[in-house]
Amino acid sequence: MPQIVNAYIEITPFDLMKYEVDKASGYLRVDRPQRTSSQPPALYGFIPRTYCGERVRRLAPGCARGDGDPLDICVISERPINHSEVLLSARVLGGLKIVDRGEADDKIIAVLEGDYVWGEAQELSDLPGALLERIEHYFSTYKLVPTEPPKINVTGRYGFQGAAAVIGAAIEDYTEMFGDLP
Repeated sequence: MPQIVNAYIEITPFDLMKYEVDKASGYLRVDRPQRTSSQPPALYGFIPRTYCGERVRRLAPGCARGDGDPLDICVISERPINHSEVLLSARVLGGLKIVDRGEADDKIIAVLEGDYVWGEAQELSDLPGALLERIEHYFSTYKLVPTEPPKINVTGRYGFQGAAAVIGAAIEDYTEMFGDLP
């Protein structure tokens, strides 16, 4: 598995709305307003031609299924990118193991390829702990509803080798579900 992947960005750190690509039309649509005041700590989107199905679920003990979406990715960049709907090259460092209502919902963490500050990072441990804490906090709270118990649990972090396994599984799930496109 190469360390560089394409990432399609749906949300920037400046967005207070949750956007997702509509699977039927291919257009970016408003999924929902962010309920809390927290903003995404990094660029957020997905790795094209991935799907979180059975193989991804097998890598997430205690999960009933994959979340049925492309594999999520957060991309860290020193320079602000304030437009979504962009494709960029990202160096994979690791990821977060997340369970969302019983579904495997991993978040791959990467840096913008060629970034002058973060571009030399090779592993999750090359990032400041405070930045990783912000990312974890965002994903553990971004769907919180004040009157309900939390539905999302960040169960751990993994480095590049763990991320490579999850990405490989998501590519295989995609190929099984949609075929091997040219």
